Amino acid sequence: MAKITAGMVKALRDKTDAPMMECKKALSEAGGDPERAEEILRVRLGNKASRAASRIAAEGVVAAHVAPDSRSGALVEVNCETDFVAKNGEFLALAAVIAELVASRNPATVEALAQLPLRGSTVEEARKALSGKIGENMAIRRFARMTAQGRLAVYIHGGAKIGVMADVVGGDDALAKDIAMHIAAAKPVALSAAAVPAELVQKERAIAAAKAAESGKPANIVEKMVEGAVQKFLKEVTLLGQPFVKNDKQSIEQLLKSKGAAVAGFTLYVVGEGLEKRKDNFVSEVMAQVGQTA
Repeated sequence: MAKITAGMVKALRDKTDAPMMECKKALSEAGGDPERAEEILRVRLGNKASRAASRIAAEGVVAAHVAPDSRSGALVEVNCETDFVAKNGEFLALAAVIAELVASRNPATVEALAQLPLRGSTVEEARKALSGKIGENMAIRRFARMTAQGRLAVYIHGGAKIGVMADVVGGDDALAKDIAMHIAAAKPVALSAAAVPAELVQKERAIAAAKAAESGKPANIVEKMVEGAVQKFLKEVTLLGQPFVKNDKQSIEQLLKSKGAAVAGFTLYVVGEGLEKRKDNFVSEVMAQVGQTA
C-alpha cells in the first residue's frame, strides 16, 4: 500500500476543501493517486470537492484584438509572476501587440509567434527585454485566432483575468455582447453536448454511477438516475444548454432561436487555468507549458 503522507493529505484538502480525515481515507482507497482520490471525494461529498476547477493560481492577462470588420481576431494569454506586473502598462502593451500580431500574421504555434518581427527584433527578444527591465519572468502561454462566420464579439473581465471571443451568426451587436458576457460568467466547456470531450463525460458518468449505486435502488432505476445526472451535467457545461445569465428561465439555445441567431464557436481563457502557482518556480512551470526557456 502506498504511504500516505501529511503533505499529500494537505494538498488534497487545499484542492477540495474536504475534511482532513476524508482526504486521508480517500487517498488510502485510491492507493495514493490524488486524481482518483478527488473523484472518490466527489462521490461522497458532491461538488464541494471540485472547487479547484475554478481556482485561478497563475498571474497575467488575457488580451484580444479584433479587425475593424469584426470578421477576424485573436485572443492570447500572457503570464507573469505577480499581479503587480500584470497591471504594469508596458506588460499590458506587449500583450496587446502580441494579440494584434496573432490576428494579422496567424502563426501556427507559440514558438512561431515568438519569432515574428517586432520593433526591429522579434517577439521573443521583446519578451526577454521587458522581463529584464521589470525584473520578473513572463511567457506567452497560449493563443487562439478566429475567422468569423458572423461577427466576433469580445469580452474581457476581471482585470483581464477572463477573456472571451465568440463567433455569433445573426442577431445584433447587443446579442453578440450578451453571449460573450454569458460565456465569461458561466464558463461552458463546449458549445453543445456533442462537443464535450468524451473522457469528461465518461468521468461524470462513473461518478454518477458510484453515487447511484449507494442508493440501493433496483438496477433499472439506477440506470435512469445515472443518465439523468449525465444529462444535467451536459446542460450545465454546454453553452447551448445553460440558462442565460440575464434570464434563467431561458436557455442560450432558446435565446438564440428567438433572435434568429446561432453561435458558430467560441474561445474562453481564464488566466492561470490548469497551472499551479508556486512561490519559487512558477516561471519554469509556465515555460514548460509553452516549450520556451526563460
